[in-house]
Amino acid sequence: MSEQIVAAVPSPDTQEVAAGFEHEQLEGWIPQLTSEEELRIALEKAFDYRGDIQLTLKDGSIVEGYVFDRRSAAALAGSAVRVIPAKERSKRTISYADIAALAFTGRDTAAGKSFEAWMKKYREKKAAGEKGIGIEAEPLD
Repeated sequence: MSEQIVAAVPSPDTQEVAAGFEHEQLEGWIPQLTSEEELRIALEKAFDYRGDIQLTLKDGSIVEGYVFDRRSAAALAGSAVRVIPAKERSKRTISYADIAALAFTGRDTAAGKSFEAWMKKYREKKAAGEKGIGIEAEPLD
């Protein structure tokens, strides 16, 4: 007689949930850029942010958009942030040395969309008796 080994498929209700990466609440934050280090830290956070930011440049112009890349060098003049402006289809490269101010102006599109939040909604729907509950992602708006 042959034994058949059947792997048990874990239920979402019984799966172990590991802690995810904790994102800072940056929406609306306007960091004080009083030192080179503070500028570098703020731009690293802007890179990790999932919304638009507003850069005020030293020439007075304003660039609002999504930071998709950055390059850090020893000197500010050699460091740059790459932005997709909100009202354009182009990409801009802006030197750290040209930045006078930074504000996290856009809505963080991933806020509240952690796995734990999804599991809570899943359990609520299941408890309410909903059928056909899947693991499809919610739209980002």
